[in-house]
Amino acid sequence: MIGRLHGTLIEKQPPLVLIDVHGVGYEVSMPMSCIYELPETGQEAIVYTHMVVREDAQLLYGFNTQTERALFREVIKANGVGPKLGLTILSGMTATQFVDCVEREDISTLVKLPGVGKKTAERLVIEMRDRLKGWGGYDLLTPHADAANRPQGEAAPVVTSDPVEEAVSALVALGYKQAQAEKAVKAVAKPDMRSEMLIRDALRSMV
Repeated sequence: MIGRLHGTLIEKQPPLVLIDVHGVGYEVSMPMSCIYELPETGQEAIVYTHMVVREDAQLLYGFNTQTERALFREVIKANGVGPKLGLTILSGMTATQFVDCVEREDISTLVKLPGVGKKTAERLVIEMRDRLKGWGGYDLLTPHADAANRPQGEAAPVVTSDPVEEAVSALVALGYKQAQAEKAVKAVAKPDMRSEMLIRDALRSMV
């Protein structure tokens, strides 16, 4: 099993990133809350991974810290929540918000996330109430004590497409409908905003 990658960040196409490790490129799906904290492309990055092996694919989900990965593993233990939905949940809200929703049994906020219906939200609250005791008090998806120490390299020049299009594509990949994604991105778009900022602000506006 692959538990950690240390290499050069080659591409960011949220929610996917490509990391080159000694000539081998690893595609890794990451929550947007983790992608925001990655270095620029061309620089070195350390990513903690959770590997999912299926009959038709071997998938890697990545996180900046072991704590983030631990929370993801707790989330996908809930009945009816797979890795893809876990990724969407931890992209649509910070860990602090998620823990708060569970503690307050805030079903109405959870169902705003794509793929989370009322029954799934209720299961998340019931099944995770005890698991998340002691997780509160700080934002688990913000780098802190166990954050990976990322060496700094010289950034390589990168050709990017339109940030608005990238942001919309990322939201659609996370499960939001095309029209909903376009509306949210356009509502927060400002000149010279990078795609990561557009995605972050659009996600915040929908929770």
